Amino acid sequence: MLRDDNDAGLEHVRILGFSMATSLLLPRIFASCIAAIAIVFALAAGTALHAAEAPVVLVVGDSISAGYGLSSGEGWVDLLASKVTSEGCPYRVVNASISGDTTAGGRARLAGLLKQHRPAIVIIELGANDALRGGNLAATRANLDAMVAAVQAAGAKVLIVGMQLPPNYGAAYGREFGALFGDVAKARKTAVVPYAFEGFGEDLAQFQPDRIHPTAAAQRRILANVWPALSALLQRK
Repeated sequence: MLRDDNDAGLEHVRILGFSMATSLLLPRIFASCIAAIAIVFALAAGTALHAAEAPVVLVVGDSISAGYGLSSGEGWVDLLASKVTSEGCPYRVVNASISGDTTAGGRARLAGLLKQHRPAIVIIELGANDALRGGNLAATRANLDAMVAAVQAAGAKVLIVGMQLPPNYGAAYGREFGALFGDVAKARKTAVVPYAFEGFGEDLAQFQPDRIHPTAAAQRRILANVWPALSALLQRK
């Protein structure tokens, strides 16, 4: 059925009105979308900034803390980072551990790490490779002492994580090595975990085939040994 001219005119007016309304509304919709996107980015940036500003727990260790032989996220330091978050502690964990590192190596790179991360707490887990290579334990003690002194001079708290040697290294050498962690901690008045493998160090089922590095299942036991001493530092102002 044909429409008369009046109908056509009315239709034209309606179309024109819709077009004008749409042209006025679209910029507002676009502006609202831009504002929403900006808010999302601002919130994300704020979250990232907050995380970056959180005080740092810096772990300076060897393969035990670097997660040797483990998949990503399985090491005790990774578990520590998750626990710090789940416990609501306002800290972030930075793992600066290197497989094969010694107290001499840790001492050499510590200044750079302190400058880069400005940590509130430093966990030092070094010394095992010194002894496994039959090194001079007086040098190990001196390196560890120097590291603790440097961390304290930077205004951070220290947690020393100690180790022990298997009996085939000799009783006297093993005793001297096992004692030096507590000796340095006592002299420097700092926290210490005497033995990272306390409670499972003689259970070969908890270790990889090399009988040196703990399995993934044993990582929680390392964390359980470290956590009580560390949590006290996390709570201390």
